[in-house]
Amino acid sequence: MKIIALQEGNYIADSKKEFKLITEKTTDSGLKMAIQPFVVITENDVILLDFGLGFMNDGIPFIHEMLQENNIQPEQITKVLVSHLHKDHIEGIGYFENGNFVQNFPKAKIYIQKREIDFALEQIDNPSYVFEILNELEQLPNVELLNEDRGNITDEISFEVSAGHTQFHQVFWIKADDEIVFYGADDLPQKVYWSMHVAYKTDFDGKRARDSRKKWEQQAKDENWKVLFYHDMKTPILEFFEEKLEYVS
Repeated sequence: MKIIALQEGNYIADSKKEFKLITEKTTDSGLKMAIQPFVVITENDVILLDFGLGFMNDGIPFIHEMLQENNIQPEQITKVLVSHLHKDHIEGIGYFENGNFVQNFPKAKIYIQKREIDFALEQIDNPSYVFEILNELEQLPNVELLNEDRGNITDEISFEVSAGHTQFHQVFWIKADDEIVFYGADDLPQKVYWSMHVAYKTDFDGKRARDSRKKWEQQAKDENWKVLFYHDMKTPILEFFEEKLEYVS
């Protein structure tokens, strides 16, 4: 397998969930984090893990630019695995033009938890969501709605509802070429979450997320996973090799 971190950059998120790119002149306060969707390439698929933010550069989606910088054309993406529907994970799905929704990946099959859509649509006053996008999801012909707590998408891809960060947040495993890639999204957003066994009040179920991280850490060591961190500014990918760790930037 080949893994590529599509590094949109490091951002500060304020209390209104507005994301500002960190530069040398940045003085704003807020939560600092990377935004980095991942591409995992197997013999059978070119898989995108979450969509990133929906920024545009001169009319071109930023997610398209990042793919092309890595010699991947947007139409090569065959599957998109969506962990949850906060704006920094879903906005890159598309944009509105003259009142019409334009998909960034119309040829890809997009996998979303149906119950996560229902949950998100109930969060009326939550600035983490973009409701104009949420209202489009179930109408898109290439969206595959998942309703199970766990299962297989293909022989290589499996999912499980981890239900920590949001009520129906899901995580993914990709197994191919005797390798296991694990994507914990915002239930395991940064490497430091494994050294600080904390239940965060900002999560829907912080204790469940904490307990899941403990379980995953042991499994990662036992099974030599490659772990992807969507929000880690220094360590996008962590590889386990027989109790030894290798950090990949």
